[in-house]
Amino acid sequence: MDRFLEMQTFNAVVEAGSFVAAADALKLSKAAVSRHVVEMEERLGIRLLHRTTRRVSLTAEGQVFYARSKELLANLADAEAEITSRSEAASGLLRINAPFTFGILHLAPLWGLFKARHPRVTLEVTLADRVVDLVEEGFDVAIRIAALESSSLVSRRLASARMVLCASPEYLARRGTPSHPDELAGHDVIGYTYLSTRDEWHFVGPDGPVSVRTNPWMHTNNGETCRAAALAHQGVVLQPTFLVGSDLAAGTLVELMPDYKSIEFGIYAVYPTRKHLSPKVRVLIDFLAEHFASRDPVW
Repeated sequence: MDRFLEMQTFNAVVEAGSFVAAADALKLSKAAVSRHVVEMEERLGIRLLHRTTRRVSLTAEGQVFYARSKELLANLADAEAEITSRSEAASGLLRINAPFTFGILHLAPLWGLFKARHPRVTLEVTLADRVVDLVEEGFDVAIRIAALESSSLVSRRLASARMVLCASPEYLARRGTPSHPDELAGHDVIGYTYLSTRDEWHFVGPDGPVSVRTNPWMHTNNGETCRAAALAHQGVVLQPTFLVGSDLAAGTLVELMPDYKSIEFGIYAVYPTRKHLSPKVRVLIDFLAEHFASRDPVW
C-alpha cells in the first residue's frame, strides 16, 4: 500500500471528522477509506483513531502521528510546487521596488538584459527611498540596502557596501584635510536626511568607536544631490561606495580618514515568502545575484 496515500486518507478523516466526509472529499468509497486507515494501524501496530457511530477522534499516538504526517505531506506539496515552478517559463507582471539612486545607477541598465532573457515578463519598477510594505502594497520583490533586521520576509544578499567619508581635492585644498572625526565640526558638511543616525556620524577607529555631531549647512533626501555638492567642492559627505566608488577611483573625490570606518551594510533582494516561489520572482533574484556577484569587490 502507498504510505503517502494512507497518510492522505488518515489526515482527511481527521480533518473532515468522519469516514463518510473524508470519502466525499477524496472521491473514494467509505469502505476504501476505512481500509486504508485500518491497514495503516495494523502495519504500525497502534490505534490512531477512536471510533464511535457519530464521530472519530485522535488517540494520543494518533495526535503525534497526525502532526508529523501533516508536515510530511506539506513538505511533499512544497517540493512538487518548487519543481513545477522551475519547469514553467517565467511570465506575467513583476512589481519591483528599489531605492531611488541605486535603482537609477545600478538597476536601470540591467532591465533590458533581463527582458531579453525573459521576454514574457513585464516589469513595473517603482523607485522610492522609503521602506515599502511588500504585502500591503503588492510588490513581488524589493531591493533593500541596510543591516536587515529579522522579519517574516525572505532575503537574498546580492552585494555589500559601506559608507565613505569624502570630499573633493579642491575643497580640501581650501579648507584642509581632517585627520580625526572631531575635526568635522569645523568643516562644511552636506547631510543625508535618511541616514539612520541623522547628523550624528559614527566611526570605528584605531582606538574604538567614535561619534561626532555634525552641523550640516544643507540637508537633502537624495544621495545624488550629496554627491553633486561634494563634486562641486561644497563640503564633506558620507555616502555609500556604490554611489561614490567611481569618483574615488577617478580621484574627483578623496576618501577621508580611512582608518575610521563608518557603516557597512548589505544589498538584498527581499520577497514575502520562499514557499511556492513564482518563476518570475525566482529568475529575477537569480539574475540579480549573478550580476552583482562580480560587483561586490568593486564596492
